[in-house]
Amino acid sequence: MTIRFHKVWLLGILMILVLTACQPAEPLVSIEKQIEEGKYRVVTVQELAGMLTEKDFFLVNVHIPWEGDIPQTDLRLAYDQIDQNLDQLPEKKEKILVYCYTSGMAKSAVKTLLAQGYTDVWMLDGGTGQWVAEGYTLEK
Repeated sequence: MTIRFHKVWLLGILMILVLTACQPAEPLVSIEKQIEEGKYRVVTVQELAGMLTEKDFFLVNVHIPWEGDIPQTDLRLAYDQIDQNLDQLPEKKEKILVYCYTSGMAKSAVKTLLAQGYTDVWMLDGGTGQWVAEGYTLEK
């Protein structure tokens, strides 16, 4: 009787594990932040990696000096040169995602973009440093 009880118990545990493993993963949700210049969204490395599978945004590396790009980067533009190069960016209503090495320069770029009237601004949290730390590669 004890062996049969253990088999039933073990079978029950295995069924629970299989059923929970088949549940879809919860979607990652970007965080909306508000600053004086306006609202922007912050995404994690995992979220950006997922977004790249069906890319619908303009991706800009704003880090100086250049150390490598996340795959599918559309433009390298120094964070402190955005004002002088607006003609290289998409329309102000288009989604634009900026990143740098640790997020410091990207935060400055976000402020500039919002001040220039961009309305769908996103930023990678942790930058390329976090991107590499989580096992992704940069294009050199």
